[in-house]
Amino acid sequence: MSERLSLKEPSGANPAWLAVPLVVLALVTLTVGLVARQTVREPYATPFFHPFFTDTLQMKAWLVTAAVVLACGQLLTAARIYELLRFPPKGRFYTSAHRWSGRAAILLTLPVAYHCVFMLGFSTHSPRVLIHSLLGSALYGAVVAKVLIVRSTRFATWVLPVAGGLLFSIHLGLWLTSALWFFTAAASAT
Repeated sequence: MSERLSLKEPSGANPAWLAVPLVVLALVTLTVGLVARQTVREPYATPFFHPFFTDTLQMKAWLVTAAVVLACGQLLTAARIYELLRFPPKGRFYTSAHRWSGRAAILLTLPVAYHCVFMLGFSTHSPRVLIHSLLGSALYGAVVAKVLIVRSTRFATWVLPVAGGLLFSIHLGLWLTSALWFFTAAASAT
């Protein structure tokens, strides 16, 4: 068997196994959404730990921006691992960089998620906020589903890149509906 990973290579995987990460994605997403929906607080009434930043919104915007930069690194290293990019030269570095940048990206989102779920809650007062709430609820469901796919050998080879692409898309959507909004609002205020 070739060392090259292929999205086209046949796999004896049973398609029924796709239900497992999809159900996990749905359950985690619903749980996070329901917990966030039960949060009824005045936004920012309780101060939140935000070292090195002037306020909580600034902390959230910068942490999510760093997570999206790492997610872009994930996209590039995955493209190199799957040999969709022919440069730079091959090496084991890409696998390690991919794993650690993913871990770091999720770690950076934890304080943001805590604040969003337990201090702000799920909100629907504008289309931007509704989309952000939906994507935020789905983020950790997608993370858990991807981890299940990574740790199993029962899935077709195309499933992992699709799960990674979904996770990247959720990260990017969260950044577009939060940090980009924050930075453009801050720029227009000055």
